[in-house]
Amino acid sequence: MQPDVTVKFKRLDERATPPVYQSDHAAGMDLHACLPRGLITTPTVLISHNQIVKIPLGFSVEIPVGYEGQVRPRSGLASKHGLTLPNTPGTVDSDYRGEMFVALINLRPEPYEIQHADRIAQLVIAPVTRAALVEVDQLSTTDRGGGGFGSTGR
Repeated sequence: MQPDVTVKFKRLDERATPPVYQSDHAAGMDLHACLPRGLITTPTVLISHNQIVKIPLGFSVEIPVGYEGQVRPRSGLASKHGLTLPNTPGTVDSDYRGEMFVALINLRPEPYEIQHADRIAQLVIAPVTRAALVEVDQLSTTDRGGGGFGSTGR
């Protein structure tokens, strides 16, 4: 598929892996951990049960105005290992230029080890719609009305 928009990428660590689509029709680009170098061993991060850890990616991006980056969990990590994002989707605004990070939480009882260059999340570039908020005295009525969570059935 031809790209619809260009996102600039700046490597902050020479070992950083650029975001990459894994298939021709993938919606998201995989994001890889870029862990600080260890003095003796390969860098790893151990995430304990219910622990939240910010994992650096080693790069920053320039997302065009009118778009956002949505950082989402990888389905395999979430369903097989209980590793997900506590703020899903995370938003990367078009005016952010700092290093990208992914906040991960381990929902399984067993610790989960992240190694350098592991695929840990995905980035979807999506258009942003800005809304005008208008205060009114009354809203239109619907059949649902004020029925909230679970009000429409299973």
